[in-house]
Amino acid sequence: MTGPKLNEANRVAGTKSGVKSSARFVRMSASKARVVLNLIRDVDVKRADEILQFTDREAARVVRKVLASAVANAVNDEKTQFDADDLYVKACFADEGPTLKRMRPRARGRAGHINKRTCHITVVVDQMSDDMMAKRDAKSSARGSALSTRRARVEASRKRSGGEKAAESTEPTIESTDAATTEATSEETGN
Repeated sequence: MTGPKLNEANRVAGTKSGVKSSARFVRMSASKARVVLNLIRDVDVKRADEILQFTDREAARVVRKVLASAVANAVNDEKTQFDADDLYVKACFADEGPTLKRMRPRARGRAGHINKRTCHITVVVDQMSDDMMAKRDAKSSARGSALSTRRARVEASRKRSGGEKAAESTEPTIESTDAATTEATSEETGN
């Protein structure tokens, strides 16, 4: 299911619906684009870009360009002047465009139909509400504290097991390597 259209959002919420960007007449079916758009709906812009970057579909490349264009429109618009870190994907949808109809020759003089579908991809970004920003900040601080506590646990574990000393002793130093090379060459030459 697609997200709310711009005119539907205006009727429902009665507020400004954000900044949009669209790519028209994209040569892929709308159903293929909708699979990718469902991944980024209601996600902040940074996370959406990461998702699209590592999504292995052709539609992800096109949607990522449209998302970047929507963010640029929001940041550089004289009326809005949003901060790029405070944006999220409010709505995204793919509508069907015109279908290019082609024919393929088949057996006994018949023809097979080929439908080359197109779609119009639209991404709407808007500024996050205060609640959404608080949730995002709480998640990022929780990730940072979890990382620091894990780092502390790993360091404590290494100290208990003597892992740091063992790791240091296994790495050959430059002086010991040079001394071993000197000894080996002196033994070979008989000195």
